[in-house]
Amino acid sequence: MKYLGAFFFIIISWSINAQEITLKKGIVLDGLKVNDTLAESFSLYLPTSFKINKACPVLFVFDLKGKGKQALSMYTTAAEEYGYIIAASNNVQDSLSIADNVLITNRMFNSVFSLLPIKKNRIYASGYSEGGRFATLVPAFIKGITGVLSFSSTIANKEILSARKPFYFIGVVGKKDYLYSEMIKTKKVLNRLKFPNQLIFHENGREWPPVETIKEALVYFDLAAMAKNTEKIDVSFVKKNYADGMIKAGSLLAENKPLYSENVLSQMLIAYKPLVAIDSIKYNLKSLKRSKLYRSSYNEESALLLKEDFIKGEYNYFLEEDVLTYNYNNLGWWKYQTEEISKFLNSPKAVHKQLGARLKSYLEALIEDNIDIVNASTVIDEEALNFLYMLKTITSPSKYESYLKVISYSSKIEDYGTALFYLEELLSAGYSNKEELYKLEHTALFRISPEFNETVAKYLKEARYDVIEE
Repeated sequence: MKYLGAFFFIIISWSINAQEITLKKGIVLDGLKVNDTLAESFSLYLPTSFKINKACPVLFVFDLKGKGKQALSMYTTAAEEYGYIIAASNNVQDSLSIADNVLITNRMFNSVFSLLPIKKNRIYASGYSEGGRFATLVPAFIKGITGVLSFSSTIANKEILSARKPFYFIGVVGKKDYLYSEMIKTKKVLNRLKFPNQLIFHENGREWPPVETIKEALVYFDLAAMAKNTEKIDVSFVKKNYADGMIKAGSLLAENKPLYSENVLSQMLIAYKPLVAIDSIKYNLKSLKRSKLYRSSYNEESALLLKEDFIKGEYNYFLEEDVLTYNYNNLGWWKYQTEEISKFLNSPKAVHKQLGARLKSYLEALIEDNIDIVNASTVIDEEALNFLYMLKTITSPSKYESYLKVISYSSKIEDYGTALFYLEELLSAGYSNKEELYKLEHTALFRISPEFNETVAKYLKEARYDVIEE
């Protein structure tokens, strides 16, 4: 830690002008220009072990909201420990085409390569969610990508995978993430294609995994590099991480988590097979799979995954039909589905809780996707949007924006009975922003009605009776 503030100077020449850049190690640097001719920038982190005369592996991080620095900061602890340079563009966006994002990425790559000593056979891409999906496309368009680390995201296009142009894919997913089952299916596809891959589980939902999980992924990249002789085998590194993995598998089993333990051992079997004797891994894995605890846990989860696929299929079918027909009568069925999800969430069994979390997040994401599709249309179907926002008040009752959207639209078409119903639902859910409520679009006539103000007074103690100019 005593070197944390160390820094060095680099003189570089861009395509037009020469610039002198001061780069510090051990901190995230933001706003570094790609070149002098474009308004593109990237964030950069150099580990404190970095030396200007020694090439390092590099991990390019993608965030399709253009928040490169924020995304990059999630990797710094792991990058520091294992000596990775990490860089992230601030300009890739989900609003841009794949082609435009690839061009932005390529320009950033070239800038980093011209600026820093990079191991050309150790170039990795990574990202979370949509950033992870984009990262899986990068090897198809830019040569030299060694591996992809994808969090909460499957491979964007399996059709473009080729055993002749493989990259090492590491997928990381939480057991409460609605993509959990899809990641398992992706692994099976990659195995059939003989495509090098790992799948790491953690206990969280659709969110960034613990730092230790990110570290585990980088260890697998390092081990793969040693197995390919692109890195010298570090015997102490291999022994330490092998021992850590065995301890972790044993601890998970002691906690009655046999499926987690099996996953750790299975991934270790792949990673360590080219490097050390794996008899202990094989023995432990074989013993585990023969145990009654493992078999019952495996069978239960397999049955729940089949149930999950069926339920998701129902969600997709009925939501498409209901949006097309504005089927308000089916809102009761959706209410019943959320109650069924709650039963899973309140179950004493961990696997049921995980299923409930996956179904809840999947349904919420499905509704959001449909809202985005409607909003992207040339002519926006306001009634379809209204149905989706009504549905969202059922699936996400604590998100007040949906109630406000329904109240606004209902007032616009002079359906004040519906507007009043959702006003009371909103206030009973805990909403208290009176100022925003009295400025809500399309509600000028509704909010001067006695019913509106009586309802506001009932929940917020007092109402505003004067008319507020739009």
